[in-house]
Amino acid sequence: MNATARTKPHASSKAVVLDAIRAAGTISRAGLVGATGFTGPTITAVVRKLIEEGLVVESGRAESTGGKRRILLRLDHSARYAVGVHLDHGGMVYVLTDLAGAVVTRMAKPGVGVEEPRAAVEAMAREISGLIDSAGVERHRVLGVGVVFADAGFPLSESLEQATGLPVVLDNDATAAALGEHWAGGFGGASAAAALYLGTRISAGLVINGITYRGPGRKAGDLAHVCVQADGPRCRCGARGCLDVLAGPAAVVAAARADLLVPMRRSREPSVAADFAALSRSARRGEPRALALLERSARYIAAAARTLSAIMDLQVLVLTGPGFSIAGSIYLPVIEKELSPAVDVRLSRLAATASAVGAAALVLESELVPLSLGARLPENLSSEAIH
Repeated sequence: MNATARTKPHASSKAVVLDAIRAAGTISRAGLVGATGFTGPTITAVVRKLIEEGLVVESGRAESTGGKRRILLRLDHSARYAVGVHLDHGGMVYVLTDLAGAVVTRMAKPGVGVEEPRAAVEAMAREISGLIDSAGVERHRVLGVGVVFADAGFPLSESLEQATGLPVVLDNDATAAALGEHWAGGFGGASAAAALYLGTRISAGLVINGITYRGPGRKAGDLAHVCVQADGPRCRCGARGCLDVLAGPAAVVAAARADLLVPMRRSREPSVAADFAALSRSARRGEPRALALLERSARYIAAAARTLSAIMDLQVLVLTGPGFSIAGSIYLPVIEKELSPAVDVRLSRLAATASAVGAAALVLESELVPLSLGARLPENLSSEAIH
């Protein structure tokens, strides 16, 4: 059992119990007493309410330990759904997930480019509506829409809420990816974990005791400007030797283009993502120059990951994002070698759609297991405290 049910500052006892059931997969009422610290009567009352709302169902019985076999509880995965959108100039990914964070259906579209904001929002609303309809999901079961992109400061939420009639939450791609891993169980029971995200930039989403850590400026985990070479090349930020200028996809692709490892493109703005994918395919086939470029990038990223791990005392590091979905087989062994055995380094099962899945998890968390950033719940609550 993940111990965070006791320590996460949930907004209500209902949120505590639902989160404990989610984390466990299946659990008995007696198990919930141990996981949450609540009294038996409180658990009974909260579980009854969750069953009445259709969020939780009874699911068989546990193996006998000598007495009466205990009834197990689990989330009803089809009870609620959430939409996640990863918004990027290179492309857009839409997913519809169930209550457990599993993808029900997905859709990819070209990026927003320079489309006028109102037109872009209207197009997104149509595509979200089509996504829900294609899955045959009833609208009242959809909790909301999560949207993520590298800069979550774009004033999108109000206009998209009006266009879809659904609540909208925003965040950055790496933080959302980390939450998605946490919600889907990708971090296991780790109390300190991170999702290392390789997309148009390099960043990390942090989950500490089950809570995504963003920092006061919401920039925690931004590794792009961590120095990995003191006398390295000048970065656009003004410093020298930043990870982004040495190991980011744009830097890798620039080196590949200079070495004629990727074809010259006629378009006015050649795609870094497309060229990085082409280079990765060459490296996986064993092309030595392509492989050398990616392994060099991996060594710099591994050095930054080691620093992050040392500062945050990480137990698990998951590699995710579109870059790792393509080139993870090259990066993983290099990063593993740098961090092992102190840190469990894994390649995400969700890497290609990590941000979109994480965006949906933002909705699931905010609507079903909201956190109160004030005082934590006491260890024992009476049934009158149920919200």
